[in-house]
Amino acid sequence: MPIHSVTGQRIVRLEGGWRMAMTAPGAADAPAALPAGLDWTPAPVPGTAAQALQAAGRFSLTQPTPLHDKDVWYHLTLTDQGPRTLRFEGLAPPAEVWLNAERVLESSNMFRSHEIDFELTGNDQLFMVFRSLDKAIETRTGRARWRTKLIENNALRQVRTTLLGHMTGWAPAVHAVGPWRPISLIEQSPLLRVRAFDLQATLEGDDGVLKLTLDLERQGMRPAAVLHAGSHSVSLTWAGNNRISGTLRIRRVDKWWPHTHGKPALYPVRLRLGEAEIDLGKIGFRSVELDRGADGQGFALKVNGLPVFARGACWSAADLVSLASDKASLAPWLKLAAAAHMNMIRVGGTMTYESEEFLALCDELGIMVWHDFQFANMDYPVADDAFRAEVEQEARQFLHRSQGHACLAITCGGSEVAQQVAMMGLPPDLWTGPLYEEVLPKAVAQVRPDVPYTAHSPGGGDLPFSTDVGVSHYYGVGAYRRPLEDARRANVRFTSECLGFANVPAAASPGVPWSDFAAWKEAVPRDRGTDWDFDDVRDHYLRLLYGVDPARLHQEDRAHYLRLSRAVSADVMQATIAEWRRAGSSCAGALVWMFKDFVPGAGWGVVDAAGHPKLAWHGLRRAFQPVRLALTDEGLNGLGLHLINETTTARKARLTLTCLQDGATVTLKRERDIELPAHSNRTLTSAELIGSFFDLTYAYRFGPPPLDIAVVRLSDAATGAVLDEGLHFPLGRAAVAHTSGLAVELIRDGESWALKLQAAKIAASIQVEDAAWRAEDEGFALMPGEQYTVKLIAVAPGAGKPTGQVFSGLGKDLVRY
Repeated sequence: MPIHSVTGQRIVRLEGGWRMAMTAPGAADAPAALPAGLDWTPAPVPGTAAQALQAAGRFSLTQPTPLHDKDVWYHLTLTDQGPRTLRFEGLAPPAEVWLNAERVLESSNMFRSHEIDFELTGNDQLFMVFRSLDKAIETRTGRARWRTKLIENNALRQVRTTLLGHMTGWAPAVHAVGPWRPISLIEQSPLLRVRAFDLQATLEGDDGVLKLTLDLERQGMRPAAVLHAGSHSVSLTWAGNNRISGTLRIRRVDKWWPHTHGKPALYPVRLRLGEAEIDLGKIGFRSVELDRGADGQGFALKVNGLPVFARGACWSAADLVSLASDKASLAPWLKLAAAAHMNMIRVGGTMTYESEEFLALCDELGIMVWHDFQFANMDYPVADDAFRAEVEQEARQFLHRSQGHACLAITCGGSEVAQQVAMMGLPPDLWTGPLYEEVLPKAVAQVRPDVPYTAHSPGGGDLPFSTDVGVSHYYGVGAYRRPLEDARRANVRFTSECLGFANVPAAASPGVPWSDFAAWKEAVPRDRGTDWDFDDVRDHYLRLLYGVDPARLHQEDRAHYLRLSRAVSADVMQATIAEWRRAGSSCAGALVWMFKDFVPGAGWGVVDAAGHPKLAWHGLRRAFQPVRLALTDEGLNGLGLHLINETTTARKARLTLTCLQDGATVTLKRERDIELPAHSNRTLTSAELIGSFFDLTYAYRFGPPPLDIAVVRLSDAATGAVLDEGLHFPLGRAAVAHTSGLAVELIRDGESWALKLQAAKIAASIQVEDAAWRAEDEGFALMPGEQYTVKLIAVAPGAGKPTGQVFSGLGKDLVRY
């Protein structure tokens, strides 16, 4: 955990005044040899060369300029005088740092930080050069035992850099070059300097235990040392003149919980040393255990002793060009994740190590983090001693940065490494190795012993990608176009990647090439080397669920095709998550691939590139609710009604089943008051609710169907407020095509606007289409005669009066306002 501040220490971020220029590889071996007349461009730091070029109008995300074939130079004049420390938190390699005529640092690892002490004169020239990566890997030797098609150049296995920009089937080829993390100039405190620290926050029963060891550089008498956590404190002891250690125990501590299960309590921590104070930020107390189940084949999380269904999405980066990792850049995205009831975010091995600001935000929001070490798909040369030492330092630095952050719940050796090898038919002795079985788990055990480690994602079973053992990347429903029933049949234990659709953005999503087919397809993800893309995957389920010919509908009525395409992603995600969250399911966690898009269009993200939720996000928001009613078709056994209450409070609720014919005629209605205990998950059958035979799923087929839609609602027993609802279509959605008589009224809502909706017949999968506004809620259903008011949110400052239309996914209801 970084030291946030020390009394008397001055930290200045070196952000302004930087210039950047590019040369041919090797054109200058030192700053003095730089050619005259270079085109120096203002450059943001922290930032990337692509970001600087983009600001100058010389870089396009849709047609990115290659950067790994150049040397990129940065320059800044330092005006401070006296002893200083330069801290570099991340230099995209291969990098060199020069102070005046001296090369003071070489870095071959994008993920490592460095500190160097200097005596500054008041007029010092700081240069950084980021050498051509293409040139650097030309000289690397060693033959890989396997090659992956997913990554453009397998020689990247020998360089510690992100794979973002090198997996072009799903992200533009934006090359990470430059000082992507902050650079700071530090004037050390005259009182003391922290040289090393170790901070461990754990739970022992209901007590929080905080252990701290600090190695200091200081002079003078040993002052009293007092560690504070919130209102609690303890005196620490000195071991010699430069080490302090001790333990603070907080009785009946307020525990940190995922926000779906409780409050993510945090304690500000500081150390007083006489007149000096060291700010150690905020920490949380929690325990995380891996439960392998009675058969030893499972993978489930227990947080503070309580089983937690982990759900969320896979993270990429707040911005692909800048790789920004500050709080302002990250907060809007992570708040959207929390608003969708996601309690876990996975940072995969093809991305970057996330920042301390990222972890701090997840602490505050109550979002657990599954964090891969940055290894994916390739055969890394861990037998090389220098490479092994480099990645050991990399791992330890990340783990030290994470100390005290309660959100870190799982660490993982790498992404799809074992899977890659096994799918190529290579023998099991190549599926793993010392990097994943020795180096990384040893670092975790020593630095973050409170965080479980797993070697591979996916991993487990006779094949490392088996779905019914350990961790899987489940794309049965999704990329592999299996029927919805496969989500149960696959007996998934925990899926750290799943589903994966080309999710169509909302009408208000900016920059989407709606009418340019070639540009549209450029934004649709595909696996490299395949003859299909993820539009094809979504179209498969559009045909399956809605009974339409996607190609014909796309040609004859593209607007309707897009509306149904938005709906089907949400439908499939909700149905799959319902299977996995029900009582008796083998599954203990599901992380959707993925959270956000990099470019405008139908990407994998459930949030678009501008930060606007797609209909898929709204579907997941319902599927992930802590208080949840989920339906599953159990065939001859009717409907399964799955009632979940993950909160700390028992709820008295009312369960209402309404069966409709032609969207309005009630053929059956039943109600029942029930109690949902805290932290409970139970299943009722529809027969139990109805009390007699009624062919709710139309499985027996005695005569004509008694309904075409079943609506089940869970309401608060006292207020009548709807907590959740589910719809079932026993004849399929294609059989329901009535006109709902939807009515829409635009009304003022304080400083903003809202829509008042009403329908004569049931209206489902409501979508709002407005070029300047988006609806706070979409994808919901309206019962016959029911009124519902939905707030509108401006997608850009200065949006005028809303003008748009509302669509219902049953039939072709389209009403303008």
